[in-house]
Amino acid sequence: MKKELMKPRAGFEDFASRLKILLSRFPLHFFLVGIALLWMTPAFGLLTSSLRDAAAVANSGWWTAFQPPFEFTLENYQQVITQSRMGAGFINSLIIAIPGTVIPILVAAFAAFAFAWMRFPGRDILFILVVALLIVPVQMTLIPVLRLLTDLKIAGTFPAIWLAHTAYGLPFAIFLLRNFFVALPRELLESAYLDGASNMRVFFRLVLPLSVPALASLAIFQFLWVWNDLLVALVILQDPGKAPMTVTITNLVSSYGAQWQLLTSAAFISMILPLVIFFALQRYFVQGILTGAVKG
Repeated sequence: MKKELMKPRAGFEDFASRLKILLSRFPLHFFLVGIALLWMTPAFGLLTSSLRDAAAVANSGWWTAFQPPFEFTLENYQQVITQSRMGAGFINSLIIAIPGTVIPILVAAFAAFAFAWMRFPGRDILFILVVALLIVPVQMTLIPVLRLLTDLKIAGTFPAIWLAHTAYGLPFAIFLLRNFFVALPRELLESAYLDGASNMRVFFRLVLPLSVPALASLAIFQFLWVWNDLLVALVILQDPGKAPMTVTITNLVSSYGAQWQLLTSAAFISMILPLVIFFALQRYFVQGILTGAVKG
């Protein structure tokens, strides 16, 4: 009889404790939700403006679009894609961003594994030199890099900008992945070596599968940087037919300076893919960054 009376009592106390924890965290959650909504407001306004006609954008704010009569149109997107080379710019951005993300991650993964688990003379000094490259401004290297690519007769081509983005992304990529690899269980890797596994087998069978959070975090950083890059693309790719979306949108500013609705449509098109990639990989993002930043 006593046990039956104690069960509802225990359930009530458990519910009360959970409610107390929820109420204690309510101010923090309210603050975080408010910050998120405030952060999303410009993007939401950009999307709304891209769905309005020229007269509405010029004469009223985007928030008035939700007052009757509701007048939204996809004509801005159609005009930008068909008449402003935005579709070609999107394809060019993919051609640049995908290899510009995959190549540095692959190279950095090999280098980070060597710095983390392989013994060779000058390892620590070389790692410090690689990390020191993080403080070198990109602007200082553009002319030497362009001259080097010109001597190799590949300036203005997609392989040239792939190499440039690989070089610019390697220092941070090696730093992040090396710190993550060091945090992996030493006993697991040592047991693999004792069983006769080679470095390549350990790298592909153990290190890479265990490092998915760090690789996903690095992929987000590198892809966003390459996708949003304007300066490197302007310097290395002189061919308008190979221009990415950032260069195309820059040209729209001068040609469509008075047609803001077209600029908002072009800007939102350039945001779609990075948003999809970020939300698809966000569950790995915090885990990879915290592990790579704290442990080393």
